[in-house]
Amino acid sequence: MARPGSGLLPVNGLGYPPQNMARVVVWEWLNEHGRWRPYSAAVCHHIENVLKGDARGSVALGQVDDQLSPYVIDLQSMHQFRQDTGTMRPVQRNFYEPSSAPGKGVVWEWENDNGSWTPYDMEICVTIQNAYEKQHPWLDLTSVGFCYHIDFNSMSQTNKQSQRKRRLRRRMDLAYPLIMGSIPKSQSWPVGASSGQPCSCQQCILVNTTRAASNAILALQRRKIYGGAAGNLGARGTLAVVRQSNTFAGTSLWTPTSASSSTNNNISVGGGQAKAEQVQLPLSTANFPCSPVMPSLSSAHGHHALTINGQNNLNRPGTQRLSVGTAREAIPPGIPALPVKNLTGSGPVHPALAGILMCAAGLPVCLTRAPKPILHPPPINKSDMKPVQGINGMRRKNKKKHLRKGKNPEDVVRRYTEKIKAVPDEDCTICMERLVMASGYEGILQQKGIKPELVGKLGKCGHMYHLLCLVAMYNNGNKDGSLQCPTCKTIYGEKTGTQPPGKMEYHVIPHCLPGYPDSKTIRIVYDIPAGIQTNEHPNPGKKFSARGFPRHCYLPDNEKGRKVLKLLIMAWDRRLIFTIGTSSTTGESDTVVWNEIHHKTEFGSNLTGHGYPDPSYLDNVLTELSAQGVGEDNLKD
Repeated sequence: MARPGSGLLPVNGLGYPPQNMARVVVWEWLNEHGRWRPYSAAVCHHIENVLKGDARGSVALGQVDDQLSPYVIDLQSMHQFRQDTGTMRPVQRNFYEPSSAPGKGVVWEWENDNGSWTPYDMEICVTIQNAYEKQHPWLDLTSVGFCYHIDFNSMSQTNKQSQRKRRLRRRMDLAYPLIMGSIPKSQSWPVGASSGQPCSCQQCILVNTTRAASNAILALQRRKIYGGAAGNLGARGTLAVVRQSNTFAGTSLWTPTSASSSTNNNISVGGGQAKAEQVQLPLSTANFPCSPVMPSLSSAHGHHALTINGQNNLNRPGTQRLSVGTAREAIPPGIPALPVKNLTGSGPVHPALAGILMCAAGLPVCLTRAPKPILHPPPINKSDMKPVQGINGMRRKNKKKHLRKGKNPEDVVRRYTEKIKAVPDEDCTICMERLVMASGYEGILQQKGIKPELVGKLGKCGHMYHLLCLVAMYNNGNKDGSLQCPTCKTIYGEKTGTQPPGKMEYHVIPHCLPGYPDSKTIRIVYDIPAGIQTNEHPNPGKKFSARGFPRHCYLPDNEKGRKVLKLLIMAWDRRLIFTIGTSSTTGESDTVVWNEIHHKTEFGSNLTGHGYPDPSYLDNVLTELSAQGVGEDNLKD
């Protein structure tokens, strides 16, 4: 059963929609904060068209949207690859009802600080559209995890904490593609599944741990509820099937296979003050996906009443807010007893994790004092700031242009490739044409001296491509004289980025980081002002913002910390630390954002996941720097 008001189609036990239904397809990509961001309708139509021809091929998004020219989707691995930075992100194929917002081509957007419009996540868009169609005067987004109030009369969004208002608009666009029939197995990914390697930073580890623990609790709960009630149910019993949540996606730990019943279980679904509707599903045909189903038990009448709050208690993607009523006795044994009255951080359980787990288990949560992150050290005199041992100076500046810009594409491609005598009969993974055939860029890209049928092999990794395809990939990137293999991500030459001008300062302060009691601390201060985008940026000539600067970051002042600092300085000189794009936190476009190299911005705690202690951070950031072509072999003695 789909979540009320969400517009999502019902899914079966595998997480797929029924095969005999029409459905709207929305392709989405996963940002670094675990939120699925939708592609535009035009891009989704393009992906679906390519999918019909080759379910294991790749999709060049630049063919339909010039701003997405660096991006390619590999349909076999379900990942998006950015050719100029090497960044990979999972993608998914989500399904909605034809009558929902994407099926009608309705897009809801909010106005950012630059005066441009940013679309909401698709599930939030569907929720707003449902309230709008029901002629509700307003909508509270608190229950979906956003502290905003939507006023349809003034078409505005108000932050309930700061009282800041932003304009809201509803516009009509191309409807998302409508499909019928079976889904290719290579594309039938359960909603919320991620096929990539998880990030190893503390924030992502906390999220993944929460998912696993929540699923374990829910599995225990279902075992007790359904296992204990199976003997009291009749042959006509019914059960609810709730869609797998996006955040608590994971492997099902328990799947009931059979049960018998003698009475009916009334499943009521409603929202606000509206009268609840009753939905009954035959037990013999009910499926059991891994989803948080927590019905209330009423032993006096022999019924299982499940109430899901609707419009006034909407679900944030990843959580199911269920009214549990008299089901306190259904809480399985083995759940740890937690001090629900005072979670101050003094106990062994992280307060945020404890709250999530207790909500999932149906327990009341009362946080009397939320812990605050310690972002900065105590005040320091300038005389106490010392240079870092082994590093000259305390400040770096970067210029607008890197010295190695303007390399001839043909010369760059020929420098890193070798001629091959016998061309194998396999695909070029850039254009997806056979290597024995002409490049797919024939007629699209004209390059003197390179014929469409010429094939070259990259020197280090040995992967083969059409030379014309490599030229096209180079032209879509930063054009800095370097190449990156789209198959194995090996970097040829010195990779540089598009970081705008700014300065980087670094010095030692006389304080210790948690986990490093015997070391002082290296403080890094990045400062980038707002400015105008150049030709290497997404929107040349347009202003870009720079929020949160100066940004303070911290490393332990030990041998490995100093090594990381040297490599970060090298990455700064190559303009790889920041870039201009869309903030995954605020949704603001044309702003300075981090560029895939994690930094620790929390000095004395780790509540945000970007602080200490984190014993694996230094090794992880060395790996991230190496992926950008900044490795330890680059350090000079």
